[in-house]
Amino acid sequence: ARTKYYEQVVKSILRSLGVPLEKLEFVVGSSYELSREFSMDNYKLAALVTEHDAKKAGSEVVKQVASPALSGLLYPGMQALDEEYLGVDAQFGGIDQRKIFTFAEKYLPMLGYSKRIHLMNSMVPGLNGSKMSASDPNSKIDLLDTKKEVQNKIKKAYCELGVVEGNGVLAFAKNVLFPTSELRTGHAEFVVLRPEQYGGNTVYTDYASLESDFAEEKVHPGDLKSSVAAAINTLLDPIREHFESAEMQQLLLEAYPPPAAKPKAVKQKKKHNKRPDAVDAEAKAEAGAEVKAVEEQLANTNLD
Repeated sequence: ARTKYYEQVVKSILRSLGVPLEKLEFVVGSSYELSREFSMDNYKLAALVTEHDAKKAGSEVVKQVASPALSGLLYPGMQALDEEYLGVDAQFGGIDQRKIFTFAEKYLPMLGYSKRIHLMNSMVPGLNGSKMSASDPNSKIDLLDTKKEVQNKIKKAYCELGVVEGNGVLAFAKNVLFPTSELRTGHAEFVVLRPEQYGGNTVYTDYASLESDFAEEKVHPGDLKSSVAAAINTLLDPIREHFESAEMQQLLLEAYPPPAAKPKAVKQKKKHNKRPDAVDAEAKAEAGAEVKAVEEQLANTNLD
């Protein structure tokens, strides 16, 4: 279900940017990873790759622990083999993939395969000023966040007056809003929305001018935040609309089912403000009453 979900998500993103989908093809990894040929190449890599190289290649994408699982060491090799088995000319990813790309360039030729072109883009910092993290929902914008959720996340984001370094809101404008605006309309544009009494709207056609004005405190953090939130919601509207159908809602439910509700613990009645010997005496009295009731019932029972 998740492969189908992400196929729909990627298509929705590209549609929102005006990218044609006629030549887009999705290939599920299991369609070739379970083949004899892929398995043999994986074994060959296992005989060639050192533990040091495997750990280094995955250091930015695989969780690093003192005693790593074997899967984390195999992952870089499998991603490198993807290039050959997908028959691609190039692989694209974030700069966090650069060590895996270097790994592929080193080891694929050892198997007799050619090097591929590797393209990378910068990673968008988190809204909180540090690294974006899946464990911190306020550090990122999810594609299916509601308009209100987007506004709330941007409102909470780190954006100190005049401070550019570590500013997650400015980073979002630089890495997402300006580039996507150019893709959609043919020219980069970002509008800072302000009431007329504070100077009115300002149109920026390049990020450098926005950053300069913010650093010089010509743009207030509150205005920047509300403008970024509005621009993000414009981008996400087509994606949210696509997922409003019953079919897409069912797919979302299957891909990410809600966590099971924890059973409520049944509280035992406690006898408060009683001495332990009093509680024991009361328990014995209750037991004696039950025995007596059973004896009386037996006495009154006609065994004939």
